[in-house]
Order: sequence, then structure tokens, then C-alpha cells
Amino acid sequence: MKNLNVALVRLLQFVVFVLFTFFVLVYFGTMILLPLDLVVLLTKFLGFLGIGSVFGAILAVPVVAYLGKIVYSMPGLIQMIVDNGIDLVNVGKQRVEAFNKLVEAAR
Repeated sequence: MKNLNVALVRLLQFVVFVLFTFFVLVYFGTMILLPLDLVVLLTKFLGFLGIGSVFGAILAVPVVAYLGKIVYSMPGLIQMIVDNGIDLVNVGKQRVEAFNKLVEAAR
């Protein structure tokens, strides 16, 4: 019975690990893909206004780069975004390590 309890705790530990890994990948992936999505949306909007896709993309990239420069120049914003991601990693690590106490108690 002890082996079954240890196996169940390890299974749940793995599930929590995978869940927090997914959260971190989605968080940082969103930070990478957000500017690319803005370029696509601006290109489509300019295409709706009658400007071709190629010229829309040529106009959208500098606009998004300028918006990125504005966001980057805000004091503390980039550091806060990175710190939130690091905190998410640390919380996941603490939750996964908390299962080790349950394993020791089950043995």
C-alpha cells in the first residue's frame, strides 16, 4: 500500500510539474508572440483600408517597433514582466518540492 501511495504522489507531482511548465511556456511565449500578432493585425487592418498586404506589413513593422520602444522605455515595466515570470517559475518549483514531504511521510 505504501508503494501505491508513493506512486500516486509522484504521479500528482509530475502532473503539477507539467502544468506549471505549461504556464511558464505560455507566459513567455505570449510575450514573444504579442508583437508578431500586432504586426499581423495591423497588416490585415491596412489591407481592409485598401493598402496591399506587402505594403501593409512594411508599414506595420515600424509601427509595432515604435510601440515596443515606448513600452521598453517605461521605467520598470519590462523588469516587472520578467519578475512575474520568474515568480511563476519559483511558485511551480515550490509546489513540486512540496510533494517530496508527502513522499517522505508515505514511506
